[in-house]
Amino acid sequence: MSTVVAATPSAAAGLKRKMADYIVLTKPRITLMALVTVAVGGFSASPNSLDVALLAHALFGTAMLAAGASVLNQVMEKDTDAKMRRTADRPLPAGRMQVAEGLTLGGVLSVLGMSYLTTFVNPLTGLLGAATLATYVFVYTPLKRVTSFNTLVGAVPGALPPVMGWAAVRGSLGIEAWTLFLIVFLWQIPHFLAIAWIYRDDYSRAGLKMLPVFDLAGGLTGRQMILHSLVLLPASLAPTVVGLTGPAYFVGALVLGIVFLGFSLGFWWFVSIASARNLMRASLVYLPALLALLIWDLSL
Repeated sequence: MSTVVAATPSAAAGLKRKMADYIVLTKPRITLMALVTVAVGGFSASPNSLDVALLAHALFGTAMLAAGASVLNQVMEKDTDAKMRRTADRPLPAGRMQVAEGLTLGGVLSVLGMSYLTTFVNPLTGLLGAATLATYVFVYTPLKRVTSFNTLVGAVPGALPPVMGWAAVRGSLGIEAWTLFLIVFLWQIPHFLAIAWIYRDDYSRAGLKMLPVFDLAGGLTGRQMILHSLVLLPASLAPTVVGLTGPAYFVGALVLGIVFLGFSLGFWWFVSIASARNLMRASLVYLPALLALLIWDLSL
């Protein structure tokens, strides 16, 4: 009897750790960001007569798809993750989970997500979801070992969720949806370059071809941050230009864009991990603030 009682807490702890590892594999923060942009895209498509149930289906299907893509990404990057301090304790490189288990989980979630979107939302959203999965897992992930242009490629699947939200509600695409795509696409470049600068030693050890690994002085990285922040500024005003939003959004987006550009300039002027971290934090404020401003303007 004492043996059974002693084993029960151990089994429960093992199950808890296993569930925690499954959650880590799905990269919940990235999945949450994708869901936020899907919701913004869906609301933008029909702010006055939103089909909440349909958008809920889109969010559920996207959650499965994004989680599955994250798992497959970690399966493919098991060896490189093992070489980086910030990822070495992930379930696969740490040996707490086998590749076959991760592959099964990622494959099942991905197939279920695409099937759910196609069946319960519409085929266009399912197709966009498949494109997101394919570019993230099968194009961006292997390109990280080949070229520093991987960041530009990786920004494509990162920017498709708001387009999926729009397609889910409208069943078609318009220029408004692509303005949302452009905003999220351009935002990602300074955001990810800042992260890559902070962890460039990790990326170098893993053999990943991130721009800061080769740009030792940081000048080229800084110019890329400034360039994309500059283009992001007019792109963020595009929703008003195409008639999606009003003047309140336009003014707010202009202010946010100028401030964000200032942080990119700050890195270029004072290249350091501290300035990269400041830019990364600013990017994590900028996009939610811009999307909240857009939703607020649409609700007026």
